[in-house]
Amino acid sequence: MDYLLVLLLLIPFVGALIGAILPSRQLARGWALLVSLATLAVALLAAWSFDWNLPSQFQLAFPPKNALANFRIPLLNDFTFALGTDTIGMSLILLTAGLMPLAILSSFDVIQNRAKEYYAWMNLLAVAMLGVFVARDLLLFYVFFELTLIPMFFIIGIWGGPERRYAAGKFFLFTFTGSVFTLLAILYLGFNAGSFDIQTCVNFAQHNLNNTERFWVLLGLLAGFAVKVPLFPVHTWLPLAHTEAPTAGSVILAGVLLKLGTYGLLRLAIPIGVVTATGVAFPTLVKIIAAICIIGIIYGALVAWVQQDIKKLVAYSSVSHLGFCVLGLFALTDIGMQGSVMYMINHGISTGALFLVVGTIYDRYHTRDINKLSGLGRDMPILAFFFILFTMSSIGLPGTNGFVNEFLCILGTFISPHLGIRFAAFAALGVILGAIYMLHMAARVIFGPHKVPETHGHHEPVGDLNAREILTLTPLAIAVIWLGVYPTPLLNSLLKPLQDLRSVNAATAHVAQPAPVAVSQIGN
Repeated sequence: MDYLLVLLLLIPFVGALIGAILPSRQLARGWALLVSLATLAVALLAAWSFDWNLPSQFQLAFPPKNALANFRIPLLNDFTFALGTDTIGMSLILLTAGLMPLAILSSFDVIQNRAKEYYAWMNLLAVAMLGVFVARDLLLFYVFFELTLIPMFFIIGIWGGPERRYAAGKFFLFTFTGSVFTLLAILYLGFNAGSFDIQTCVNFAQHNLNNTERFWVLLGLLAGFAVKVPLFPVHTWLPLAHTEAPTAGSVILAGVLLKLGTYGLLRLAIPIGVVTATGVAFPTLVKIIAAICIIGIIYGALVAWVQQDIKKLVAYSSVSHLGFCVLGLFALTDIGMQGSVMYMINHGISTGALFLVVGTIYDRYHTRDINKLSGLGRDMPILAFFFILFTMSSIGLPGTNGFVNEFLCILGTFISPHLGIRFAAFAALGVILGAIYMLHMAARVIFGPHKVPETHGHHEPVGDLNAREILTLTPLAIAVIWLGVYPTPLLNSLLKPLQDLRSVNAATAHVAQPAPVAVSQIGN
């Protein structure tokens, strides 16, 4: 089991290299699906081997502890190819590995040109995203974090919509510029700590840096992660990137890439720059970040409300939703942070599914204009079922996964000693606005008077979802209900690592040994 995480990265990497030289589009897409399913199988095996009763410790470590010195590069100050994960990382690994086959499957009939390159970039993107969640070295984390830019840049820029080049360029420049400051913070921290091991760097920052040094390191980390989330006002690249990206690109962008920013905030920014032995290091800065989250929640909802393009509406909804996610993190309470990690997972499921549904509509009618699409439920009842289910999840209907994370994030903010009722009240307003714009969109597109675009002077009937499309959406629909009805095991497994991340005593976290740790029950 020492090599499971290596296989998790190696399979899609080798798969991308082989897929790029295959002779035909049919072989390339079949191979890409096979590789993504093999990666998912390794992820499931890793989850099966993972001891969920040891939630606060890194497991499945590579290389083994006694062999660590063999993987060091002295010129980079003890940089190591060190892998490992805890329950937070494992949850996001399963999300990433689970979404990738669905994204590839949804591309089968859409990607006609340069298909071999497309599927190769998709597999390389999987390598980079999974690498972020398994890296135990700070420089390795940054390498994988930045590596995600390259495949997504080409996916948007080559296979996107009419403004794909502008969208790809804006996406790259925004995220790369912010990450430069993050790299400076990482280098300063690693060289001063004498190691780039993440836990060593966290401990060094908590115990050896003065407040001024911690403040600037925190700002450097925030610069890169806030753009990636993205938080207001550095969000402007996201709606354009979503709108121009191919359907699978939007699914992965919403489902996983945005979570790299929130994961970075959780794994690095909060333990390195926010928490102290006595509480919060910079309470004013934390309140400013929370206020920015509130602005993003309300602004994103209001802008989404007036959109006529369904895909752009869903894109702006992500700006609003990720505001909730970061707000829950900076509430720095058990409930708020549990809700935030659940938000990372559930937003990936629900919004990724919405982009898949919108993609099937666009494939049939070649438009996403709400004014030209109405009453689709009459022609496509199966699509209408999935559309409404994922819409209800997005607005947080009780019984769906979206309710769990929104409720916990707002409750965690409400009971937070440094945020409290004012922040929670404005966040709750965002829930109301979210229900308004999503239900308004669903009512017009699915249940309104029947209206579809004309082709050759008349309305051509289109078929409902085919078997491949149903197969793509069904696992996501199951996850929506399952995590909405029974989130308790996952919530319980997240509790201890989240408590450790905001504790200065997290220095004791290490590669797991088989000794059980009791996890308190928090109920449904």
